[in-house]
Amino acid sequence: MFDITKFISKHITKRDKSLFINDIESNRLQLEEEIRDKRVCVIGGAGSIGSSFIKALLPFRPSSLVVIDLSENGLVELTRDLRSTEGMFIPDDYRTYTLDFADPLFKQLFIREKGFDIVANFSAHKHVRSERDTLSVQALIVNNVFKAKGLMELLSKYPPRHFFCVSTDKAANPVNIMGASKLLMEKLVMSYCDRFPVSTARFANVAFSNGSLPDSWISRMMKKQPLVAPSDVMRYFVSPQESGEICMLACILGNSGEIFFPKLEKEQMTTFSAICDKFVEEFGYTKKEFSNESEARLYASKMKDNDKEYPVFYFKSDTTGEKDFEEFFVSGENVDLESYSSLGVIKCEDNCSVNNITEFLSKLELLFDFAECSKADIVNFLCSFLPTFEHEEKGKNLDQKM
Repeated sequence: MFDITKFISKHITKRDKSLFINDIESNRLQLEEEIRDKRVCVIGGAGSIGSSFIKALLPFRPSSLVVIDLSENGLVELTRDLRSTEGMFIPDDYRTYTLDFADPLFKQLFIREKGFDIVANFSAHKHVRSERDTLSVQALIVNNVFKAKGLMELLSKYPPRHFFCVSTDKAANPVNIMGASKLLMEKLVMSYCDRFPVSTARFANVAFSNGSLPDSWISRMMKKQPLVAPSDVMRYFVSPQESGEICMLACILGNSGEIFFPKLEKEQMTTFSAICDKFVEEFGYTKKEFSNESEARLYASKMKDNDKEYPVFYFKSDTTGEKDFEEFFVSGENVDLESYSSLGVIKCEDNCSVNNITEFLSKLELLFDFAECSKADIVNFLCSFLPTFEHEEKGKNLDQKM
């Protein structure tokens, strides 16, 4: 049986305990005071990071938990997972709703509940592959930014004690539209930080998160299909547990206007191909490397149960939006590396006003309504507002690869 948790610990993070355990223990009293008996709403809670956030939060015994997600199956699995975990605290008032957080019914929920003490938003387009053409780009910006704007207006009427919205390391010096949308989202939510407490977090790849490349290897292996991975991009990784913990710490401990990130060293970055090597070995195979997709597929189609080699195809990244390395902050940002043992904090000091961000989004919406609007038009318009955004179009996207 493949033990994902042990595999991640041994071969990816190379940590036998959570990176954030010391910061959790050092701040346990404050965490208990801010979470115990509080009413919590988690948007996008059925996803990998949202569900990990819930698991990090529940030991502190909130009085109620409402989980919103578009995935009905995901909510069912979340509930089964929580109720099947020994020792897991689940409040008596535990509810799930299959809703879009821009849906009028979501607003009705807030009206009926008169708001929540803690609100965390994990609903997002998170994949670089979401950038394909004009419509796919508009969809990710609508979800990551425009819907978030509606949420912030709703929370202004029902202000929480804590609000958290997940970001990404790709928001630092973004090279793809997904990262740019998240940087825009950061500026949006921070413009409301004088109305209620707002915090966010940038962090690394979450090992084996839903839809990630490593997660796909499990399905590929079960279907006797070849495994693929880039060999040249370096990435930081955290475990699913750690992803939830950093969000919980940022949500509860963060001062309004702060962005949290994990303190990781460059030596801790690794490649997907290096992880794939270990994954193949974990299943008792040695890798058989091919120089192209078609040869790897052909070999996989003829595999027998007693074969000891497994086909892999490793490639140099050549698609739009892939960054050679990752970073969590950029020159000029006010960074605090002293307050926590495993967390850095970016203190946002030059926040946009709500009026300024609203004006920009109104113009962006008009651009979307223009029938001849192109992906390049959207990129240029984003660059006018985000000076650190440097997009490089390569004419190829990840949907054109295995």
